[in-house]
Amino acid sequence: MAQKGVELDQDTFSCSICLDLLKDPVAIPCGHSYCMNCIKTHWDGEDGKKIYSCPQCRQSFTPRPVLVRNTMLAVLVEELKKTGLQAAPIDHCYAGAEDVACDVCTGRKLKALKSCLVCVASFCEKHLQFHYDSAPFRKHKLVEPSKKLQENICSRHDEVMKMFCRTDQQCICYLCSVDEHKGHDTVSAAAERTEKQRELEVSRQNIQQGIQDREKDVKLLQQEVEAISRSADKAVEDSEKIFTELIRLMEERRSDVKQQVRWQQETEVSRVKELQEKLEQEITELKRKDVKLEELSHTEDHNQFLHNYPSLSALSESTHSSSINIRSLSYFEDVTAAVSEVRDKLQDVLRETWTNVSLTVTDVDVLLSDPEPKTRAEFLKYSREITLDLNTANTHLLLSEGNRRATYISRQQSYPSHPERFTECWQVLSRESLTGRCYWEVEWSGRGVNIAVAYKNINRAGSPNYFGFGRNDKSWALDTNKKCYHFWYNNVETPVSGPQSSRVGVYLDHSAGILSFYNVSETMTLLHRVQTTFTQPLYAGLWLRYADGNTAELCELK
Repeated sequence: MAQKGVELDQDTFSCSICLDLLKDPVAIPCGHSYCMNCIKTHWDGEDGKKIYSCPQCRQSFTPRPVLVRNTMLAVLVEELKKTGLQAAPIDHCYAGAEDVACDVCTGRKLKALKSCLVCVASFCEKHLQFHYDSAPFRKHKLVEPSKKLQENICSRHDEVMKMFCRTDQQCICYLCSVDEHKGHDTVSAAAERTEKQRELEVSRQNIQQGIQDREKDVKLLQQEVEAISRSADKAVEDSEKIFTELIRLMEERRSDVKQQVRWQQETEVSRVKELQEKLEQEITELKRKDVKLEELSHTEDHNQFLHNYPSLSALSESTHSSSINIRSLSYFEDVTAAVSEVRDKLQDVLRETWTNVSLTVTDVDVLLSDPEPKTRAEFLKYSREITLDLNTANTHLLLSEGNRRATYISRQQSYPSHPERFTECWQVLSRESLTGRCYWEVEWSGRGVNIAVAYKNINRAGSPNYFGFGRNDKSWALDTNKKCYHFWYNNVETPVSGPQSSRVGVYLDHSAGILSFYNVSETMTLLHRVQTTFTQPLYAGLWLRYADGNTAELCELK
């Protein structure tokens, strides 16, 4: 109890400005006491207004009161010091560079506990007390300490901005509403805050729904990863049993199937996990956005809320999440059936249909294919770097440096003999094989060119009428010139209508069996589409007209 009495004395005989024991104490007309120097300094700052107020109760005095040292109070303070008390215990923290300082404190200022939107000032715990003790001040709006209080003051009229102009989307004061904002759609800042708060809550609901959707998709993808692995393991096990029976004839092919299954398993699991990680990143990002919007929703200062709302409301955009579609497949079970067929048709399969096993593996595609692109920007997402294979080029074709452009010339080139070279047709294939989804563009000039895709095992020698691109069942070609288009497959010609262009885009979805040719522009006009089943990897091909200077180039896309 004795210690409690000392604490009471410390508080009673402390100056509310410097928060230390009174030095040369003086009492002002309202009855509050201060250090002589503290109250002088405080009133010196009010000399311009000619009205002097008490820092605690805000009572005003005119003229400036004469200060006289309170002898009795000074004696009491000295007696306290003799007991060993030198200063009031200060539990408060002084304001640092990043803190909001009390506007009333003189000398070294303390941290502000609250800011008042009516007084447009910030107060430490000591100087805030009159807002709780005085009835008029209890009506003031107190918020968390803010360094931006002056932004609530109209720079033109020096009034607190309590209104919001919807026409100009800015906070204004009452005088502004009858002045330069006269006739505008104006409401109170509180009313506008209420409406924006509702919009903010809708945005948060959208984000939270997006989080739930993505979390659901992540779980679904995890299940698919496990199912793919189980199916792949079973396919490998069954294949091993079958190949054991054919050990003498099929030893070489057994490892091929195992490697392909494992490669496709890794590819599919990698794709699913990549999407899974992307969704988890999106969840993290959405949660981060939600935190920012939640912080904004709890901002007590209407003006600060409205000031920050336009930049943060954009965080709620693009929150819609389409569900992950999973292709309903038996995964790798078909591999077992394909290998069983190999067992029954040993020599036949090894010579002619081995590719069926490989394609059965690569046909495992858990995630449904994206819709076919519409704009050039969407097509470019699937662009491939393709170059021409000099070993396949006819000797009348001159390839550019970098092997992207082919030009027909009447003088034969001294290319070395190669089994993959086209000898009769003025054709060339790409070096790169094409599987999955691919897009490339061909720029041509001269009399025309056949833009094609073909299997690697297309015949390289013989009449163009049978072995040119599109004249057999191993290639598909769009014949383009300055007048018209024709599509060729298996020596069947199909007229194609469409705007003429010197640049043609080619889109291939190997797994889906889609091959499309487009007139290149921002909207991409479809010229011809093929829907079939590709049984081997494809290669891009060019067949140039018989005319010097006729050129076709695989464009470098960015």
